[in-house]
Amino acid sequence: MGQTETKPITNDQYSRRYFVSRKKSDYDPYRKKAEQKKRKIWKLVLTGGPCGGKTTGQARLSTFFENLGWKVYRVPETATVLLGGGVNFGDLPNYAAIEFQENLLRTMIQIENTFFSLAEASDRNCLVICDRGTMDASAFVSKEQWDEILVRNGCDEVSIRDNRYHQVVHMVTSAKGAHEFYSIVDHATRKEGLEEAKERDTKAAEAWIGHPYVDVIDNSTDFETKINRLISAVATKMGINIGDRLKVNSRKVKFAVNLPLPKDSMFPSFRDFEVVHHYLQTTSRNMQSRLRKRGRMGKWSFIHTIRKQVAGQVIEVKTPLTHRDYVHLLEQQDPLHFTVNKIRRCFLYNNQYFQLDMYKEPCHPRCKGLMFLETYTTLEPAELIKTLPTFLNIDNEVTGDAAFSMFNLSLRDEWKNNKKFCHRLSDDEDDDNEAILEAHERLEAVHRKSSVADLLGAPPPVYCNGIHQPAIV
Repeated sequence: MGQTETKPITNDQYSRRYFVSRKKSDYDPYRKKAEQKKRKIWKLVLTGGPCGGKTTGQARLSTFFENLGWKVYRVPETATVLLGGGVNFGDLPNYAAIEFQENLLRTMIQIENTFFSLAEASDRNCLVICDRGTMDASAFVSKEQWDEILVRNGCDEVSIRDNRYHQVVHMVTSAKGAHEFYSIVDHATRKEGLEEAKERDTKAAEAWIGHPYVDVIDNSTDFETKINRLISAVATKMGINIGDRLKVNSRKVKFAVNLPLPKDSMFPSFRDFEVVHHYLQTTSRNMQSRLRKRGRMGKWSFIHTIRKQVAGQVIEVKTPLTHRDYVHLLEQQDPLHFTVNKIRRCFLYNNQYFQLDMYKEPCHPRCKGLMFLETYTTLEPAELIKTLPTFLNIDNEVTGDAAFSMFNLSLRDEWKNNKKFCHRLSDDEDDDNEAILEAHERLEAVHRKSSVADLLGAPPPVYCNGIHQPAIV
């Protein structure tokens, strides 16, 4: 008798046999898809200088979110894997160092994609912690070399930075502000002295300038509180209520900035973005809905924000969108609002991440020349003043002031007798023309200061004992 030839079973044949053998109740692809749509995936980059607390932070984040029932994936640091194999970056000639960073970027993207795919396939909420991310590779090559690497690999910064990760947290090296705790003992690939550690930290922070959601965790507190601030920053951005367990009094602050805008050379390293906001129609006065398109050089990211009042508190829910979803939602644009066009300049100053929004035309005349500086801080007002950029002509803090709300600034009609003017998010809000007139006067005061300062070329503001002293014009 002749032997019977046995052909190997292909993956496709195996899959068909496997699923046919299972009961329909065991596997319902439609139900699985519906369940996956409900769960959340959060892609987080943890970066920073040496001895900043990244390793401890990863472990504590994992424990915290696993206790909440989340699945946590930890993407290993690609550079550590490669350097641990005997590579000494300092000994490489220039061409080899550039090639190493390019290969590191490719390897990192592939490793991350593997974990991202696992998260997509999961039926649980997933946190993916990336020990450093794609932009960290840019800190070790020149701007020109980095741009060439991106072109060769068909990449652009908006795609591999803004659209790839939901949030970036920079853990400041202990060499800055806690040098007595800086150590290279028991770390196979850490060889930096204090000054080099500070330089590495600055470069790592600057590499992520431009991402819309960057949190900087400095050494202004003890280490345990620093780790709690990290967890709180992540949970807050994700919209998870952690109660008082890790309560940190971080708040968003906003300052009016008067003209003239300083020359680019007076700024630290920065990234400029085009930002376009569209307000959408809503059925309630206690909710605002808006779209944001943000990008540079023709590459865009899209966000849908819903701002509403819940139990007396104003909360914001941000959802990343595809271009298709963005275009679909644009059909709900509110005709009572202008489209808001801005240039957003992102930069680091005094270990603080700042965004400078500059309104541009077309816009309502009330918006012409307006500039606002925003940041997140835990500092008291008197301490915060000391950290603000001294090269900007910063006016008063306008956090929560209806006169400087983007919602009100974008209204097509004048504010007086305008039922759309928002003092606060509330369904039972009464019209208050006196308050509207006062808001209008505060806005006009900023315009007057900018007009005079711009005309006379006012110098940057002067600080005396931490208090802003208006420039004499």
